[in-house]
Amino acid sequence: METSISELLNLSGKTAIVTGAVGIGYGIAKRLCEAQANVVLASRDLNEVNESVYKLTQRGWKAKSIRADVSVEEDVKKMVEESLNTYGSLDILVNNAGIYPSIPIMQMTLSDFDKVLAVNLKGVFLCTKYVAEQMIKVGKGGRIINITSIDALHPSSVGLAHYDASKHGVWGFTKNVALELAKYRIWVNAIAPGGILTPGVRNLQRAHSVSGVSMLNVMKEFLTKIPMQRMGEPDDIGKVALFLASDMSSYMTGSQIVVDGGVLLS
Repeated sequence: METSISELLNLSGKTAIVTGAVGIGYGIAKRLCEAQANVVLASRDLNEVNESVYKLTQRGWKAKSIRADVSVEEDVKKMVEESLNTYGSLDILVNNAGIYPSIPIMQMTLSDFDKVLAVNLKGVFLCTKYVAEQMIKVGKGGRIINITSIDALHPSSVGLAHYDASKHGVWGFTKNVALELAKYRIWVNAIAPGGILTPGVRNLQRAHSVSGVSMLNVMKEFLTKIPMQRMGEPDDIGKVALFLASDMSSYMTGSQIVVDGGVLLS
């Protein structure tokens, strides 16, 4: 007997952790909440995460805020413990938290490089390790969704060597962990966004230059490469995350879905 669309997209009774509280993180959390999941939003900035959770709970959805730095092991452990104490299960993890300071390689310091890899790559490892540990213990399977970037496949602009290294790493990590966790019915996939109009990107658009790079020119040039002739919205990623978190993607693991308006075609 075939399962109906409404049943396939129903996440009631499931709990999701989404790292990163605004922009893409909020877009993802909103769609998961709409599908009736309990959602834990985690961020280093408690004000940001509280504001996002307030907007979700005002609509009658179940959401909780946690302050956590994904690059700090103890923070991640506490995030997992608090999520379990609140909702009793962990079924979905979305590794979305990431930073992308634009710094040309000749001006980049070791500290700059380490900081990006700590959040973007080590954070994915830590969250995956401790959430998957709980999923395996319960034995009901789960979904892990890693937010990579089109930069995991092709560089988008100068100044992002550290970011590109981290996102290539997340894509490789996704495939290997998908192989390891499949026997536990934990499906691990990735989403590679293109240019998405998040608050961070809007701030970059307003900046005259970053480390000598004209961000306005970078954004204008990038827009000319998008066949759809528009930047994406956080909800464009939210809808794909819901697909991967639900039974709509029941025969997928180790895959990466590119959501870029066609920019890689150019």
